[in-house]
Amino acid sequence: MKPLSRLMKPLSRLKPLSQRNPIGVAVAGLAILAAIGLLTYYSGDLPFVGGGTTYTAYFAEAGGLQPGDEVRIAGVVVGRVTGVSLDGDKVAVTFQEKGAWLGNDTTAAIKIKTLLGDKYLALDPQGNAPLNPAQPIPLSRTTSPYDVQEAFSGLGQQLGQINTAQLASSLQVLSDAFASTPPYVRSALSGLADLSSSVASRQAQVASVLAATQKVTGMLASEDARFQALLGDGNLLLSELQQREAAISSLLETTQALAAQLSGLVADDQAKLRPALQALNQVTSVLRQNQANLAEAIALAGPYYRLLGNSLGNGRWIDVYLCGLIPSSSLPPGTGPASGCQPPKS
Repeated sequence: MKPLSRLMKPLSRLKPLSQRNPIGVAVAGLAILAAIGLLTYYSGDLPFVGGGTTYTAYFAEAGGLQPGDEVRIAGVVVGRVTGVSLDGDKVAVTFQEKGAWLGNDTTAAIKIKTLLGDKYLALDPQGNAPLNPAQPIPLSRTTSPYDVQEAFSGLGQQLGQINTAQLASSLQVLSDAFASTPPYVRSALSGLADLSSSVASRQAQVASVLAATQKVTGMLASEDARFQALLGDGNLLLSELQQREAAISSLLETTQALAAQLSGLVADDQAKLRPALQALNQVTSVLRQNQANLAEAIALAGPYYRLLGNSLGNGRWIDVYLCGLIPSSSLPPGTGPASGCQPPKS
């Protein structure tokens, strides 16, 4: 084996990116990004990491199935439709399936997903051996749906092609020809002629109703994505309400347990709480009776504490005034109080 140093020499001779041509580096970087993007876009067609195994099924008609529609087994999405093409007098539908087992007698059906016309491919895996991907599912094991929207459209087109005036005239001639027949035959034909005349007179209204019906169905089909989003949001809302219901139920249960605990606490301590409440009632009664005295005491305590604060306002010393300690006759004239023990004012 070659030494590691000899293997690293060619790498050490490579120029760093800062010394290379920036245009070439940019082109190479863009090519790498484009390759990564293509691999990501076509990842469903790659082996091992793709969308699964590709199968083919033959149908008498496509029934509105389109590439990208879901493939389901027992209501569970297991793949997507990859192509719908005409193969002679039948329709070849290719689809990819991943993670499910398909037997050699598997049946396929195109079913209606929503009332707005969306379809999906439903598979029923049957058989005792795996289904060969190279062998298509025959027409004998596939069914197509009945499309209501297409039926209304076809009805409108067929009625639009009927010449109701000519039909009414023909029925009138037929009624005149049977004029000599028994009365019940004449009445039946006359009623049929009247019915045809009524239909002919209402042709514009019937055509308008059918055209409006076709517009409504087309509008509903175009708004299918919004309806699906609305239903999805409603599902999320119901899920959130269900979660909130559980939280509220837990809160109510906890509150009920707390109320039971408080009731038990009051019942246990009732013998102690009653004398305490009675004593507190007596105290409040005494305070209420002496409310005037308390108010007067508070009013008198204010000046007292103010004077006490003034006397202590000199730090560690206390201002004291002693009255009558020295007789007023021994004081110099004009220095003592005029009467009583009032201190002289400077």
